[in-house]
Amino acid sequence: MSETVPTAPPIATLAANVMHFARLLRRAGLPVGPAETIAAQQALTHIDLASKTEAKTALRTAMIHRHEHREVFDQAFALFWRDPTAAEQAAAMALLEAQKEKKLERPPPASRRVAEAFAPKNQAKPPPQEEPPVQDAVLTVSDQERLQQMDFEAMGADEIAAAKREIRRLVLPLDLRRTRRLRPDAHGPATDLRRTIRASLRQGGEILSIARSRRVTRPPPLVVLCDISGSMSRYAQILLHFLHAVTNDRDRVHVFLFGTRLSNVTRQLRARDPEVAFQMVSHIVPDWSGGTRIGEALSGFNHLWSRRVLGQGAVVLLITDGLDRDGAHGLADNMDRLHRSCRRLIWLNPLLRWSGFEPKSQGIRAMLPHVDEFRPVHNLASLRGLVDLLSRPAPLRRAGV
Repeated sequence: MSETVPTAPPIATLAANVMHFARLLRRAGLPVGPAETIAAQQALTHIDLASKTEAKTALRTAMIHRHEHREVFDQAFALFWRDPTAAEQAAAMALLEAQKEKKLERPPPASRRVAEAFAPKNQAKPPPQEEPPVQDAVLTVSDQERLQQMDFEAMGADEIAAAKREIRRLVLPLDLRRTRRLRPDAHGPATDLRRTIRASLRQGGEILSIARSRRVTRPPPLVVLCDISGSMSRYAQILLHFLHAVTNDRDRVHVFLFGTRLSNVTRQLRARDPEVAFQMVSHIVPDWSGGTRIGEALSGFNHLWSRRVLGQGAVVLLITDGLDRDGAHGLADNMDRLHRSCRRLIWLNPLLRWSGFEPKSQGIRAMLPHVDEFRPVHNLASLRGLVDLLSRPAPLRRAGV
């Protein structure tokens, strides 16, 4: 009787596949480490592996901590667990799809990142063809300039990582404002009578020098109201890195996220590590990628937070596309109150990237009369333009505004 050759237990093969799947998610830009990989392997031992739905739910629960990473995970799961060795097939299918003549449609934002992560790293590159040297370099654009102009929505995993690094280097110098506080200054314009008399007591009442002072100047508070609804979630994911950098770079910064409700995430963004900060934010923000109620969110801010954070000439950044599911109910009144409570109200709208943009929706028409600046925010160049705008003195408002 011949002996049977022992085969590897299924659990070993499953653990190896989970490890390769975790590497795929990391290449796609998701923060999946050894802890998530081990937790995913343990989670699969408690479910029915014959059920694809249970397996997907278990892996997503163990490996994903932020709601905005769910779409990338779903794309990677559908591609990987159908055939773990289908990298070459996926690349060939993508090439055939690109050659078909069909109506141009915008692919899902996660598909490009997953396709880049699925592509083999050691794929041989074709030898460069010899070309005559180019003498005129006027029309050449470097990768850095291309990155500055690329829309956040069209970025792949590598471009998103590079954009996040560029965002961390941005500095937001708000113009200084005079306060009521005074500080000692030997060459100051104001005479400090109290300090002069107090110093004379040490000299037997003789006034030997005049103490002088100068008013303290400091940047005004910065308040950010960022829309995280479904239409804004792709931009909010990257803009949150900008808000984290600004919050850790300066004091008196207050950040609020809103979709169907208002959430104050200032304390969470104070964490130095971005991943720790975003994980804390995801735990207290339940309405990411949901609907939008701009009027209700601004009403809650005006009643609960405006008197606390809008003092001393605060600057407000309102980041939203203006698409309100409530049909702009009460939006004009709340925008008017917000505009009157701050020194400067700047509306950042990614829809302005289109040259033919027109304010047709009710929410946009209700908000436009109550803002001081209306600017796009869809790429790194627009963020640098915002930094340049805030570093200049604010223009004077018209009388009665």
